[in-house]
Amino acid sequence: MSAGTPAPVGLRERKKLATREALAQAALRLALERGLEHVRVEDVAAEAGVSARTFNNYFASKEEAIVSIGVDRAAATAEALLRRPADEPLVESLCHAVAGQHLAADRVDRDHVERIRLVISSPALRGEYLKAIVASERPLARAIAERTEADAAGLHPRVVAAAVTSATRVATAHWVQSGGTGSLADVIREAIRQVVGDAGADR
Repeated sequence: MSAGTPAPVGLRERKKLATREALAQAALRLALERGLEHVRVEDVAAEAGVSARTFNNYFASKEEAIVSIGVDRAAATAEALLRRPADEPLVESLCHAVAGQHLAADRVDRDHVERIRLVISSPALRGEYLKAIVASERPLARAIAERTEADAAGLHPRVVAAAVTSATRVATAHWVQSGGTGSLADVIREAIRQVVGDAGADR
């Protein structure tokens, strides 16, 4: 296994990740159906087929569960970046890695886009959303550092990760505000190329 290849995940860890994802998706699904204020932790646990105690082993609140979807997507993006060809320009690797995590969104319908907009704009979610943005930058910065053989604590990987995260957030908001027309992946690629540019050059 090469240095840039993520380590394989064991069966136990895969089960834990599957439970975490099931809880997060259940929380989002119920919030879209009922409104966030009408969803209890017990409802989310039942929807995912686990106990409320199990829910509490993974998340401190339903809000944290919902925004964890973005955090987990960032971790998957970092792994995808490390799998890109070593001789590929960093900005192109970032475009492929990030946009690839959002391709499924291109197939959602307009009503679903409207419901997502309502959930993400909820005051109860804003604090968790801000924390999730910061958490999302860390794995990406580490992957950028490894990809460019830079110091993981250095400025360059962290700046590029922050730029990519912000570009993705703004591109997604723009896409949702436009009614979800066109390809979200294409909008994200365009945004990343605009903000990264020379800052994403391999060091």
